[in-house]
Amino acid sequence: MSVAATEIQPREAFLTLRLSPVLELTDEQFFELCQINSDLRMERTAEGEIIVMPLTGGETSNQNAGISAQLGNWTKQDGTGAAFDSSAGFKLPNGADRSPDAAWISHERLAALTPEQKRKFIPLCPDFVVELLSPTDSLSTTQAKMIEYIENGARLGFLIQPEAKRVFVYRPGLPVEELKDVAEVSGEPELSRFTLDLCEIWEPNL
Repeated sequence: MSVAATEIQPREAFLTLRLSPVLELTDEQFFELCQINSDLRMERTAEGEIIVMPLTGGETSNQNAGISAQLGNWTKQDGTGAAFDSSAGFKLPNGADRSPDAAWISHERLAALTPEQKRKFIPLCPDFVVELLSPTDSLSTTQAKMIEYIENGARLGFLIQPEAKRVFVYRPGLPVEELKDVAEVSGEPELSRFTLDLCEIWEPNL
């Protein structure tokens, strides 16, 4: 999906570290790097570049907490999977290490993992992912990340842009659906009876 020419894209706030070919980190080394730098949020691209992202502001953090709470409450009621917040890391099939703002994986898929795999970055692409755009995030960069999730096995993805009150809905094999100024967005049929209330995201309770 293209971005309208009238939209001003923010300057990327994250730092990109290119280590190859000087240094190639194993999965274990990258996991340990993230643990000893737990005050930073890091991802790794399929090409091995490390992306260091800044802490979010209060408004974005509050919005993220609301999304995680809604997904967590639905997960308990539904009982078919597990929910994850923005601190979880996932090793995608293409080799990238990503950390969406919220995610969900079915128990059926998680059952195939060992206890050791569950303690580290989960070697699966989530079934469902949410990315919440902060004021310093690039829309086009995050859209590319959403496509990466879908190409690596996600069945549903929400990209939420609070400042424009827009939601982009991603599904495999379908055009991206753009919703403008809606009060909620449904996860049906992939997530049975899940609806994300967007009112507090559009108007944070701060």
